[in-house]
Amino acid sequence: MITHRYDHGIHVIDAEYLMPLFDAVHVVVDAGRAAFVDCGTARSVPAMLAALDELGVKREDVDWLLLTHVHLDHAGGAGQLMRALPNAKAIVHPRGALHMVDPRKLIEASIAVYGRELYDRLYGELLPIDPSRVVSTSEGQRIALGGREFEILHTPGHALHHQTFFDHGSQSVFTGDTLGLSYRVFDVEGRAFGVPTTSPSQFDPSQLIDSIQRILARRPKAAFLTHYARIDDLERVGADLIRMIEAHVATALSHEGESAESARPAIRNALKEIFVRELHQFGSAANDGTIELWLGGDLDLNTDGLLAWLARRNRA
Repeated sequence: MITHRYDHGIHVIDAEYLMPLFDAVHVVVDAGRAAFVDCGTARSVPAMLAALDELGVKREDVDWLLLTHVHLDHAGGAGQLMRALPNAKAIVHPRGALHMVDPRKLIEASIAVYGRELYDRLYGELLPIDPSRVVSTSEGQRIALGGREFEILHTPGHALHHQTFFDHGSQSVFTGDTLGLSYRVFDVEGRAFGVPTTSPSQFDPSQLIDSIQRILARRPKAAFLTHYARIDDLERVGADLIRMIEAHVATALSHEGESAESARPAIRNALKEIFVRELHQFGSAANDGTIELWLGGDLDLNTDGLLAWLARRNRA
């Protein structure tokens, strides 16, 4: 089901991951050709195929699956979706391409984190993609869709295998997680609240800040986030994200040298205080229950990512 329709042939599909309007898949249609940007999990594939039917787009008219990175909430359904799209090719960062061809390591790592039962419930069955249908990207590469082009920017920081797609047709960007997360429940008078994501295992603050600044330097009119959909006023959102990333890092460094077990609850509490303060300054009346409901998982992931970053920093 399509939840939002924007100009320039951009449509939003709820990937039905964890909770409503938490995970977005975008489908772009131009001159009768189509591309998906990210694809959610294997559980999301029926909703994407139904959206094609709703748009009157044939499955053989989908040219591309543009993957921002290979975390399972963004790319877990890639193998299943590609089997339903006979002419499509998957566009993947070179560090993530092998995982799309052979997802066994992704599966094993995810089961180790979630356990088999929860993994199956969240992600379903990951299928490999034929290597001939996977395109590894390079910085600045351009992908044509109908009468427009997508330009690829490699944007590490959230993950080493992260990339952003600059859509020259709409002068907007599809940023995956690099420009953070922005759940509509925290909007105030149409303004979006940005949430940085420092999740494991490859978070790097200097890379992430540099990637944000490089995206903003393109002066895009809007950004389409996987979590969740369109935001604008990007100069303000970007400045807020950088400030919060720096606050996250300062929090982590204040616990450097402590064991992960002792530091984890203190870091999580401090991160929650950052979000509460920022939300209130933003004008949001969100209470503790709303913050925990929507940001509780992000607080856990951000804490673990900071701890992983500290561990790498201490090994260097």
